[in-house]
Amino acid sequence: MQLYTGFDKPLGEAELAAYRALIKRRLGGEPVAYLLGEHEFWGLPLYVDSSVLVPRPDTETVIEVARATRADRVAPCRVLDLCTGSGAIAIGLAKELPAARIIATELSPEAAAIARRNAERNGFAERIEVRIGDLWDPVAGERFDLITANPPYIASAVIPTLSAEVRREPMLALDGGRDGLAFYDRICGRAREQLDAGGALVVEHGFDQADAVRARFEAAGFAGVTLVYDLGKNPRVTWGTVP
Repeated sequence: MQLYTGFDKPLGEAELAAYRALIKRRLGGEPVAYLLGEHEFWGLPLYVDSSVLVPRPDTETVIEVARATRADRVAPCRVLDLCTGSGAIAIGLAKELPAARIIATELSPEAAAIARRNAERNGFAERIEVRIGDLWDPVAGERFDLITANPPYIASAVIPTLSAEVRREPMLALDGGRDGLAFYDRICGRAREQLDAGGALVVEHGFDQADAVRARFEAAGFAGVTLVYDLGKNPRVTWGTVP
């Protein structure tokens, strides 16, 4: 409405300078979410900057699957979110599982700070604890009812071919090693040790990685391994349970 009612209003030099700066950053491939400093995920506002990935709608499939693994969504449970980044998955699960206590691990201190900021912004700071460290290191010896992860899964050789916009996002959150599967080896190989019986592991992966991820779930002894497609009809999430 303001655009129409102020259609003839000339912009001041300060306003023009601000917009020129934004346009220059956008032309350089910087994601719009970084320019705004905000992005919506699962109906929740999240602060984002260049130290975290911009949460994608595809990742909301993780929330849908994870909440469905809990027969009683209001029962207390312990949840672990690996590679939390902006905290999007942890915060989405806090919304859907009101009695859950959630630990989110993150290697990047800068990203961990943003995850904490987002948990506080959305009113979940008391139920989400963000710990800094490499995957399992911050939770050694602890057990959970549900583990989620959206790890880096782009093959190293593919990264230079990505759009300029994606390549502006943190490499730490993109690079999944030679074949893009390095993190799934580490996650599936350890998850059973830290899940209680009947607990579930839910991971996001690339559209062309479903068979390889399934093989890792089955090799680790997970039962009922299931593939779920995202809204774009792409293979996106694999999950299984501890017998």
